[in-house]
Amino acid sequence: MKKLTESKRVVVKVGTSTLTYPSGRLNLRRIDKLAMTLCDLANQGREIVLVSSGAIGVAVGKLGLPERPKDTVTNQAIAAVGQCELMMMYDRLFGNYNRTVAQILVTGDDISIEKREENMKNTFNRLLEMNIIPIVNENDTVSFDEIEIGDNDTLSAEVAKLINADLLVLFSDIDGLYDDDPHKNPNAKLLRVVDDITPIKYMASDSATKQGTGGMVTKLNAAEIATESGINMVIANGDNIDALYDILEGKVDGTLFTAK
Repeated sequence: MKKLTESKRVVVKVGTSTLTYPSGRLNLRRIDKLAMTLCDLANQGREIVLVSSGAIGVAVGKLGLPERPKDTVTNQAIAAVGQCELMMMYDRLFGNYNRTVAQILVTGDDISIEKREENMKNTFNRLLEMNIIPIVNENDTVSFDEIEIGDNDTLSAEVAKLINADLLVLFSDIDGLYDDDPHKNPNAKLLRVVDDITPIKYMASDSATKQGTGGMVTKLNAAEIATESGINMVIANGDNIDALYDILEGKVDGTLFTAK
């Protein structure tokens, strides 16, 4: 646990279920708590990157749609609406704690083409040097199959790998990785520490929320990317943003995937 307490560069990913109510409307109280906590950690001298889902989910609520659209073109269109709404909220709330944020929208090309990857890395590093918190999302408005990352769990792991982070924290709608689906089996047991992902991949299930696109499958994929890159990863429940303090004190209330 010593390495967790020494983590200086930390990537935090929040999903749609953490940021919004089931209606798709923003959970302002929780977002404010997130902003306050990340700003406080930055004040401690840690370098913070936030990977945020929610653009399409927010747009669904803002536009009064009954659910996330099924077709790509509509999703791309409403992502532009939701991203504007989301960043406006982040800018205001982080600003309340005297912290500047910056938006970075990413496609698969940005982390797979060497020159673009290098430019992206330089941008992250310079923003962090300037004590600015980068807020990252996939560029859903222009992404398509060939350049799509697909989910923000994977994106957060790729970002953590790109910037040589010490720790990746994924906030989810459950406490961590269980030995069975806790939504179906009340006796499912939470796994506190995972040193080897390979034998537990069969436990994963897809997302059960209407707004989200991730699930345990994508979180295990993220864990594989992170741990293979020497980065510890934790899955924690997004209902308790204060868990970040505990994690950085070496007390994991969730599932820790140990770095290799």
